[in-house]
Amino acid sequence: MSDGPDAQRQLASIGLAVALLRPGQCIAQVNPAAEQFFGQSLRRLKGRELFEVILFDEPRLLARMAESDAPISARDIGAHLPGIGPKRLDLTISPLIDEPGWQIVTLQDASAAEALGEGSGVAEDSVLRAPEILAHEIKNPLSGIRGAAQLLGRNVSEKDRALTSLITDEVDRIARLIDDMQALSRRTVEPVTPCNLHEAVRRARAVLDAAGKAPKIEEEFDPSLPSVLGNADGLVQVLINLLSNAAEACRSESVPRIIVRTRYSSGLQLHATSPGSKPVRLPIELRVSDNGPGVDPAMRDHIFEPFVTSKKSGQGLGLALVRKLVRDMNGRITHERDERKGWTHFRIHLPLVDSNAKTGSKTA
Repeated sequence: MSDGPDAQRQLASIGLAVALLRPGQCIAQVNPAAEQFFGQSLRRLKGRELFEVILFDEPRLLARMAESDAPISARDIGAHLPGIGPKRLDLTISPLIDEPGWQIVTLQDASAAEALGEGSGVAEDSVLRAPEILAHEIKNPLSGIRGAAQLLGRNVSEKDRALTSLITDEVDRIARLIDDMQALSRRTVEPVTPCNLHEAVRRARAVLDAAGKAPKIEEEFDPSLPSVLGNADGLVQVLINLLSNAAEACRSESVPRIIVRTRYSSGLQLHATSPGSKPVRLPIELRVSDNGPGVDPAMRDHIFEPFVTSKKSGQGLGLALVRKLVRDMNGRITHERDERKGWTHFRIHLPLVDSNAKTGSKTA
């Protein structure tokens, strides 16, 4: 019976740069990721002191490494690699058990880890950050569009004025969304207030209709549902994304169908995240379903991650943004494929308004 892969193969499979140091911080072994990191082969690295191939900016780190029996973990430290240049690194150093003076070192480019969201544990928080220059370049033409719509509204019939009003309202919403994207970079959250879920659905449909992209939608609403605790503009943006995706997904079907359903769904709740706080119940469900072929099975576990997309022209940020907006409302979104019936479901669960609590901030 096999004991599994050997240690050398396991080390070679690790994506992080790993170096084994003998006493005196001399390199005894490195994995392929470390060869790529240093830009040198094992043959050229072996036997050299680590400080010859990487120069750390922090002198205290050198002293601590000399204490070979002490583990070290450092983040975002400055270093210089000869022939490569300056870097910001995340570093761990661990002593080998029962091998005095021997150490294992792992190295990772800190800027790459931050871009992937590893520093915070939430990838989409980093990926969805909007630079100030991008906000400036978008909001300037939006102001011109809004002004033009207002001028048109003065010279059109009452019937057409509804369209110009929709333009100005949507320009304002997009401008607020840009502000929200900038706020994401500061890890802030928009206040939550009572929202009518059905109004949000119909507003999203009106936006798609005005853009000539409105799919035929079947509504299965529970008219008795009370208000949810959320962000009205965020809900509209979530629904626009989900309905647009659903329309595109079932476009090739002989009878394309999209169903938006609202209902009570008791039982789901978020655990308390801080001492003294209470669990948050999520009893309201909004479901967007389509009868398209569904997402590639290999991608289904990753569709809410940034840059994951099956569209040739897609950026893979739409569903990542959807999840971020829903979570900012203390809600949760899930994806489910029913192969037997041929339906794809996106379910959003949201909290009810607590009549005994003050709204205006995130509750968990």
